Amino acid sequence: MSKTTTTDIEKRTSAAKRAEVGPAMSGSEILVACLEREGVDTIFAYPGGASMEIHQALTRSKKIRVILPRHEQGGAFAADGYARATGRAGVCMATSGPGATNLVTGIADAYMDSVPMVAITGQVPQTMIGKGAFQETDIFGMTLPVVKHSYLITDINDIPRIVKEAFYLAQTGRPGPVLIDLPKNIQQARTQPVFPTEVHVRGYNPDKRASDLVLNEIIGLIEKSERPVLYVGGGIITGNASGELAKFIEATQIPVTSTIMGCGAFPETHPLSLRWLGMHGAAFANWAVNGEYEQRKNPADPMKLIAPGADLLLAMGVRFDDRVTGKVDKFCEKGTIVHIDIDPSEINKNKPANLPVVSDIKYALGRLNEMLRKRPIEKKFTEWHTQVEAWKQKAPFGYRVTEEVMKSEHMRNHLKGRESEVILPQMVIETLYDLSKGEAIITTGVGQHQMWAAQYYKCKYPRQLLTSAGLGAMGYGYPAALGAKVAFPDRQVVDIDGDGSFLMNIQELATAHIEKIAAKAIILNNQHLGMVMQWEDRFYGGNRGHTYLGDPLNTKEIYPNYIAVASSFDVKCERVIYRKDLRAAMQRMLDCDEPFVLDVIVPYTEHVLPFIPAGRTVADMIWKA
Repeated sequence: MSKTTTTDIEKRTSAAKRAEVGPAMSGSEILVACLEREGVDTIFAYPGGASMEIHQALTRSKKIRVILPRHEQGGAFAADGYARATGRAGVCMATSGPGATNLVTGIADAYMDSVPMVAITGQVPQTMIGKGAFQETDIFGMTLPVVKHSYLITDINDIPRIVKEAFYLAQTGRPGPVLIDLPKNIQQARTQPVFPTEVHVRGYNPDKRASDLVLNEIIGLIEKSERPVLYVGGGIITGNASGELAKFIEATQIPVTSTIMGCGAFPETHPLSLRWLGMHGAAFANWAVNGEYEQRKNPADPMKLIAPGADLLLAMGVRFDDRVTGKVDKFCEKGTIVHIDIDPSEINKNKPANLPVVSDIKYALGRLNEMLRKRPIEKKFTEWHTQVEAWKQKAPFGYRVTEEVMKSEHMRNHLKGRESEVILPQMVIETLYDLSKGEAIITTGVGQHQMWAAQYYKCKYPRQLLTSAGLGAMGYGYPAALGAKVAFPDRQVVDIDGDGSFLMNIQELATAHIEKIAAKAIILNNQHLGMVMQWEDRFYGGNRGHTYLGDPLNTKEIYPNYIAVASSFDVKCERVIYRKDLRAAMQRMLDCDEPFVLDVIVPYTEHVLPFIPAGRTVADMIWKA
């Protein structure tokens, strides 16, 4: 038997002072009590045999609203939407086996986009783990590559500590998903819980701060620069640093571009905003970072520079993903790159940095602002602003009714050749932006509509555009809208979706109706998998590789009939075919205090522009229709 020392007694006494002891409870009741202590007000949870004990405990909670999704993936995406909209960890739960595996796509999405989430799964009893029991999967092992951390609870007394750690890990540093797998026998066991009031995870320090020395070096680089650009991402938003970013831009007068994840980090209506860059980003943003080159027809041809781009790129809270960089060695090839990120693994991962800085971005920007008050930037970058404005005037986001549209089946079958009545997808989003006064929270599926939403709905605030950017998960839009609407019931929340993406989680219309969640959906319905079809047109001679979603035996009818489908869920739905009807129908959608689907028929021939083909450069950018 081990000998108890004075030090052991002191440690226990100290730990007791930092904890609260509760009455005897079951494991499932302890879990619910822990969630309440973390301030959880909503959980998206689908029950099953291995998690029903927790659901029973949740029925007795006076603080937590349980929302029953109609598919576990819908629940995970709803928790993700809740988290992105609030900045607090979204919580979802499923049973073991297939319930748990149905959460994996949502967990991976949260991991790719650094979204705080706590996913809870029931597990078979400990005595059955590893024996191929009914509905058993190793969800702990299965999710290892796509979680920030994970737990398999083997002792009921560990529940309070683990739950507190899970929320701490999910919400601090670079946020991300944390998995808690809880065997059924642990849920049923009883003990007197000890709830910790503090949390400490050995080896984990999310409070990373840049030194004044390196921050002064950044100011020096700005002073030497002639053509600086800020390149900001989702890290600004997750780090709650938008206020500090605005002050930094005001003090330096540096133009700013963002990733899609960074949309709203700085108001896109501001004169210094370059909107977002990358594969389908603004041509002027891509030119500002990379320089304007003569458009080449053959990738093997030399790049001929017309006007130089940034000589200094201040990359903040970004990861230089391939959809932004294109051919990575040519991205900002002539510029000095400063990369500030809280996650050291992102530094030099995709693009080498001349000045790497590991730091919390809110701290770094706040400290830079303090330094700039004592050491203001004297340069006004007048010539650079003039060049940037010229690029904006040369290539704004725009669209037109092309010959391809006029020749399409859409025009023949639905519009009888009436050009004035065609509705292009971009028109729909512009109308929404106008009628909602730019104040709505926007969610999207994945595809062409996602890009158009980001192009034509100018975000003014952080957490205004919620989209699956890294994983690119179709079916994300409407469940995420439910999560955002639950978090902000008084805000207008609209999912801009495609017919392919919307169909993937259409069952969540039932959740919206039963739970009275008045999230709206606009379907840009072109009867195709639009983005794949665009690539077919560009790179495969227009050969269709199973991208048509309609009924091939009856192309004159829109399939499926979303009005009938929505009606079966008791959800209001209207279809719009003619431009003259769009505005009034959209206003009815916005005025409705219930879930509402607006099915807008658009031509499948429209392509998203600008377009930099994958792995190519700004010299290969297609930006004119």
